[in-house]
Amino acid sequence: MVSPLTVVKSEGPKLVPFFKATCVYFVLWLPSSNPTWFSALIKCLPIFCLCLFLLAHGLGFLQTHPSATRIFVGLIFSAVGDAFLIWQDQGYFVHGLLMFAVTHMFYASAFGMKPLDLRKGLVIAVLSGSSYALLYPCLSGAFTYLVGVYVAIISFMGWRALAGLQLIGAAWRWTKLAAGSGALLFILSDMTIALNKFCFPVPHSRAIIMSTYYAAQMLITLSAVESREPVEAYGLSKTN
Repeated sequence: MVSPLTVVKSEGPKLVPFFKATCVYFVLWLPSSNPTWFSALIKCLPIFCLCLFLLAHGLGFLQTHPSATRIFVGLIFSAVGDAFLIWQDQGYFVHGLLMFAVTHMFYASAFGMKPLDLRKGLVIAVLSGSSYALLYPCLSGAFTYLVGVYVAIISFMGWRALAGLQLIGAAWRWTKLAAGSGALLFILSDMTIALNKFCFPVPHSRAIIMSTYYAAQMLITLSAVESREPVEAYGLSKTN
């Protein structure tokens, strides 16, 4: 079992660009009422840094670890979604929603279907259904269905992230804790977006949304560091 201190020593330096980019975003705090390509770049920069974090492990790492590759692709789609949401008041909110739905499908695929853990799936289904029931009176038109589908997709991602999490015993792994924590933070971030956009103004919503979002993306990216499956499982083993 890899100790947390070992993880910090080995992975911490590679995350320095991400932390710096996140600080730049919060220090500049560019007004959302005046969207520009510069503000889009500043918002997406931490996600680009997480892509670089995975690339810092080598292209061979991505080629031989499908789960890491899927998280990498998910990060790309989420960066595109971030850019669309910069112009959400100009009609691009749905575009951002679709990009993040694709992101969650890639993340769920990376987390895999083993173990299944139907009990956690049932708990998450009840919680996600309750969340949608809370949002439903505030929704209208196409958003009634789009938000429902999105809730189902992100909940599925959360289930797959949490399914393999064991807090005690020999099955405990820090990567699974990172995946589960990241998924929950992502759900919290998106729920805050939905409440603030469709239901009522959430105090300090932007700070809550972006801090939980960046933390979620970092944790999900970290979960890719230890492989979930050997490359041989995909029939890609090297031949002499």
